[in-house]
Amino acid sequence: MKIDPFILIMLATVALASLFPATGTAAEIVDAIATAAIALLFFLHGVRLKRETLVTAATDWKIHLLILACTFVMFPLLGIAFHFAMPGLLPPALWTGVLYLCALPSTVQSSIAFTSIARGNVAVALCAAAFSNLFGVMVTPFLASALLGTQGGISAGQVVKIATELLLPFVLGHLLRPWLGAWAERNRKLLTFTDRGTIVLAVYSSFAAAVAEGLWHKVAPLQMLAVLGLCLLLLALVLGLTTLIARLLGYGTAEEIAVVFVGSKKSLASGAPMAKIIFPPAVAGAAILPVMIFHQAQLMACATIARRYAARDGD
Repeated sequence: MKIDPFILIMLATVALASLFPATGTAAEIVDAIATAAIALLFFLHGVRLKRETLVTAATDWKIHLLILACTFVMFPLLGIAFHFAMPGLLPPALWTGVLYLCALPSTVQSSIAFTSIARGNVAVALCAAAFSNLFGVMVTPFLASALLGTQGGISAGQVVKIATELLLPFVLGHLLRPWLGAWAERNRKLLTFTDRGTIVLAVYSSFAAAVAEGLWHKVAPLQMLAVLGLCLLLLALVLGLTTLIARLLGYGTAEEIAVVFVGSKKSLASGAPMAKIIFPPAVAGAAILPVMIFHQAQLMACATIARRYAARDGD
């Protein structure tokens, strides 16, 4: 039940951007550095994605389709239902963040780690999480646009921007995997630092721009509590539904665990950089807030659930 140290870094970054937002030329420099780092991040994701993982993912297609449906169909439907039922609960900027959260892919590291702790099918979790992230690079921006509707669709210019700053680096990285894959395996710690450093840059850049546009004058403390409550409710529903669906479809406990832990997650690692590319500066900072809150909530909840699964097996 401990707080993820990286969330503390994120909170410190938000505080720094709130107190000392980059403006003018400094903001342009930070934005350029963050954009370059995001392109590098997706290039390295392409390098690290094993082609065998994609082949394996395709073989057990039923369970992977189920997990993808949980991530990219069930989540968005719940987000739409919440927005329809409680439109006045949050200001538009925070509803944008909640709906954007629902369009994100699953996590990789934590999904696999919790599946392993719970004694689930790690191979299925590994393939499903990788497949979710590959699918998310291509689908999340357009799914987010469809969910947001009049709140912020994606223009032709943004499509080009997404293609050149996300998809193209990812594809190039994967094509170069035969030459760079071994280097990536040997430098996992360095690449983890690159991942997290990119997220920090993206969060600072987005929040600094949002603060300059008056973010904290638009978001009240009670609205932040409402976002927290909404994220907890969303997480509880998804955890319950993924468990129920896996059991109704007759999956064994090991496969159920993989469905629950991969199908219920949302990736901060993908969410923060993508938000900077997809949304205008005034919106991106607010869009990341629900993702950060949900990220911490899912880690705490899944840590408890994983231990309970393991205890049921006599651990």
